Amino acid sequence: MKKAIDFRDKPLKIFIRYIWGQKRLFLIDMLCALLVAGIDLVFPYVSRASMRTLLPQRLFTAFFTVMALMAAAYLLKALLYYVITVLGHRMGVLVESDMRKDLFTHMQSLSFSFFDQNRTGVLMSRITSELFDITELSHHGPENVIICSLTIVGSLIVMFFMRWQLALVLALVLPVCLWFTLSQRLRMKRANVEVKRKTAEITAAIESGISGVRTTKAFANEEQEEKKFDRANALFRGSKVEYYKSMGLFMSGMEFTTGIMQVLVVTVGGLLIMRGRMDYVDLITFTLYVSAFTSPVRKLAQFSEQYMQGTAGFSRFLELMRTEPEIKDAPDAQELPSVRGEIEYRDVSFSYANGVPVLRHVDLKLQPGRTLALVGSSGGGKTTLCQLLPRFYEVSEGAVLVDGIDVRRVTQESLRKNIGMLQQDVFLFADTVRENIRYGRPDASDAEVEQAARLASIHDEIMALPEGYDSFVGERGVMLSGGQKQRISIARVFLKDPRILILDEATSALDTVTEQRIQASLEKLCRGRTGIIVAHRLSTVRHADEIAVVEGETIVERGSHEELIKKNGRYAALCRAQQLDGPGKEQI
Repeated sequence: MKKAIDFRDKPLKIFIRYIWGQKRLFLIDMLCALLVAGIDLVFPYVSRASMRTLLPQRLFTAFFTVMALMAAAYLLKALLYYVITVLGHRMGVLVESDMRKDLFTHMQSLSFSFFDQNRTGVLMSRITSELFDITELSHHGPENVIICSLTIVGSLIVMFFMRWQLALVLALVLPVCLWFTLSQRLRMKRANVEVKRKTAEITAAIESGISGVRTTKAFANEEQEEKKFDRANALFRGSKVEYYKSMGLFMSGMEFTTGIMQVLVVTVGGLLIMRGRMDYVDLITFTLYVSAFTSPVRKLAQFSEQYMQGTAGFSRFLELMRTEPEIKDAPDAQELPSVRGEIEYRDVSFSYANGVPVLRHVDLKLQPGRTLALVGSSGGGKTTLCQLLPRFYEVSEGAVLVDGIDVRRVTQESLRKNIGMLQQDVFLFADTVRENIRYGRPDASDAEVEQAARLASIHDEIMALPEGYDSFVGERGVMLSGGQKQRISIARVFLKDPRILILDEATSALDTVTEQRIQASLEKLCRGRTGIIVAHRLSTVRHADEIAVVEGETIVERGSHEELIKKNGRYAALCRAQQLDGPGKEQI
């Protein structure tokens, strides 16, 4: 079992942990890298020995044998690069996959407030395209560092043994090269992080434009959407230009530094030859080693772009992984025991992060098996009151209790398994009808799925679809009518069979005829369960056991339909308004 990663550790340590998760591929990759570096270091030395010994002594057979061995060595090098490319990239993909899984799992644990503040397209970009750069970094990073470091250090050591004067020239230039590299690295990283942000924004613009295309066409606002996209595209383009300016400065500086090394070596070598302290063979060998020395330096310079993109992506990955959910299980949280369904809001107040109060000192108690309807004008806090029960948001003051137990003392999973929710905006997954119903209880059999559909009065309509229960519903259920989507969501809750039910304007988006058909399914669903119903159409809640009018951040009236009509207060006014406005204007 993989040991959990502590994301509070230093980034390098976390990165190494992911790499080490694929240690077999990593070790093979590194072994191949070591052999490649060794072959690159051997060739100049063999060439020097051939020119100094084999050719002057006319040992031609030995010379061609050595050259044949070197050809075989370079053939081996080609095969090693094939292994490095295939297995190395495979390792990178597996590392990326592990990170994506951890990121998706972590995002599932984050609270509603996180998703309130972050656009879907931005999150999609961060979990897909940004992690691709980490694949390249995890593969090419260790490999390039091993090959290039060994080649550079090995070349310097051999050159110091050959001609320390020439090696000293390179040793003096190398710190300048390193200083330039480090000074530009931070600038490039900042520029690349900005590119990542703008890429996420343009992804969000695309996602918004595509998901809202029907609304765009309905209002003939294609030109408006193009302008929004152009603005995001211009910001992305500008960030890319700045990044490539940084990259251009870096690459040009590296090219000058590595190029001047050859000039300095030939210049100093020429002076030594003039003074009789060096021969042409040593100079030729030295220039071969300089090539072996500068080649990895150039390779590291080229790798710097991958490095910056990968580290920028990894930084943003860690930023998300270090985001803590606002709502967590208490350290001593227990499983919610067998639920009877008693619900209590005890002096509950709530404000969102912006500090605007939504609820103040709300007291409610609902006995098991009874139904409470919440009515009132929009924005009064009815939906928020419902969302506090399954702990989608945390109360600012007071407590919400189920069967006398504070919901903060039980695990979120056990709490939510006992609560079924139906909302106005029904979400269906892009899957079959069967799998959308089965989402209520993933281990349910096909027979149980069909029974739930029958209870929701949708079975016959499902069977009339081209593929029956295996019919594909389309993106967000676009292939189905509003009434069909709502009854499939009702079937999903029937399958879940919770003790507590929340209906948050479950029928307000439907026409009156469809609503009446679905109302029978809802009444059947509510039977024997504790229910909280949020509704604007008062005709749908008049048979509730109790009705509470939520206005001005608190409850202003409570009682049955008949009791509240007799009071002739706010509820009675709402009823009169709906009757006076007629069926076409039922929503307040």
